[in-house]
Amino acid sequence: MREPPAASPEDALPNQDIRVSEDFLRGKEAILAWISEALTRAMETEKAVDQDAREALDALIRTYRTLESGLIYETRPTNFYAAALQDALKNAVEKLRRQMTETSGMNTLRDADILGVLVFLERIEFRYANGRRRGRAFYDFMNSNFPAAPAPANAPVIVG
Repeated sequence: MREPPAASPEDALPNQDIRVSEDFLRGKEAILAWISEALTRAMETEKAVDQDAREALDALIRTYRTLESGLIYETRPTNFYAAALQDALKNAVEKLRRQMTETSGMNTLRDADILGVLVFLERIEFRYANGRRRGRAFYDFMNSNFPAAPAPANAPVIVG
């Protein structure tokens, strides 16, 4: 039996300055699903734990924050598993960007949208992780909502 997630105060949430509203999530539902599934698959493939996901999300968020400021600087986690998750998420974002560009003829995937989705996932990890060093409560939550099944070859293209 798994231990329930530890309660965490709302004021301790990371990146509180980034607003992620319900309207934003509804409007970016396809992007959220795409990135969430990619994270879940990567965690399964790499046998990563919640802390690895937290480090990967944190590094990506810091990278996207610097992109918003006009700088190009990639933050890389030193943890091998977190770095592998980060690479998987970057690849998923690039694949989504290519598919959306091919479908619409223009790049419609904004870095700010990716940043918002990453911050939302970080908050979900913060809420569901149980704090154990090798804990996988967040992974269990993600896998129940975004199963780590391989993507079908005829997967639909996500638009807008």
